[in-house]
Amino acid sequence: MTIRPILKCVVPALVLACASLPAAASTVRIYVTNSAGDSIHVIDPVSNRVVQEIKDVVGAHGIAFSLDAARVYVSNEETSTLDVFDRKTGKLIKKVPLSDHPNNISVTKNGDRIVVAIARGKGGLDIVDAATLTLKKTISANGGRLHNVYVAPDNKYVVGGSIPAKTFYVFDLDKEQLAWAMPMDLGVRCMAIETNPDGSTKRVFSQMSSLNGFSVIDFAAQKEAARVTLPGVAQEFDHGGYRTNEPSHGIGISPDNKTLWVTSIPNNAAYAYSLADLKVIGKVDLPSEKIAGHDKPLSAVANWVTFTPDGKEMFVSNSGMRSVSVVDTVAMKVVKVIAVGEVPKRNNTLVIPDTAGNAATLAPGRRASAQ
Repeated sequence: MTIRPILKCVVPALVLACASLPAAASTVRIYVTNSAGDSIHVIDPVSNRVVQEIKDVVGAHGIAFSLDAARVYVSNEETSTLDVFDRKTGKLIKKVPLSDHPNNISVTKNGDRIVVAIARGKGGLDIVDAATLTLKKTISANGGRLHNVYVAPDNKYVVGGSIPAKTFYVFDLDKEQLAWAMPMDLGVRCMAIETNPDGSTKRVFSQMSSLNGFSVIDFAAQKEAARVTLPGVAQEFDHGGYRTNEPSHGIGISPDNKTLWVTSIPNNAAYAYSLADLKVIGKVDLPSEKIAGHDKPLSAVANWVTFTPDGKEMFVSNSGMRSVSVVDTVAMKVVKVIAVGEVPKRNNTLVIPDTAGNAATLAPGRRASAQ
């Protein structure tokens, strides 16, 4: 592992949200969008089987949920809409027109708004009213086209990153306006956040274009503190040139806020880092395939990760193998591979309220998903 300190202070840093899901709720589901397919797969983490498939969804990107778990929100790149589905039936409720082509999404902690990254045109952040299911406002990012966005744990900010603009953005959620931005030297991609005991942001871990590793951002100091390069391997895996500008494209913090998990496409592995000192504490080799005529085994093309609320299992989207790997985070090994759709990427964890009607409210600290 190589850690390169960043000595030069830069202008304000970007943050992202992570909030843990309660372990006491009766039912947990893992949702996976298939970026080159036409469906969304839903996995039961108890049986590790697909128990539902939401069909006829071409262009699904980000996925999130209403606070009562009754609705599933999906950003649709094909129609430039926020698609709203009934969670039980999988039927479409409404397609909410957006200002332009969307990427990822996030939901406020009280569930009143869905924020959507706009990745084309003038970019910016779309705000959708969850009660009326209408576009409320588009917040300008001064031309910045957003890729990923996250509601901060304290619900004060929405944070996002841009690949073409190479910038972190922070939006004031109360005022619904851009608060500040921090230029970076590489495109800003997937992120995970470490929180303070009060739920406020401590550090942000952001994956960057062309970096097989991640950036460490000190939120209070508003600067990049270090860059971490993932461990080298004797032989990299063959990924067919797939997305060579995003060698590391999956990152998440365990629900107990102690471990950072990071995936690598060329290494075909997921690495566990101790948050206390950012030292590697484990590596999980992901599925590969040996094909005649290829000198190297094929990579699973690991992408996003999400966890069960107790953190005992992590689900990794294998974009190159139409599957999801189930990782035992204690034994540090893959225990099952579940077939899903074409090029699975974004995933998320949903806790469904129990029969007594207890809501699947989110704790202020961490999120059990890559978001």
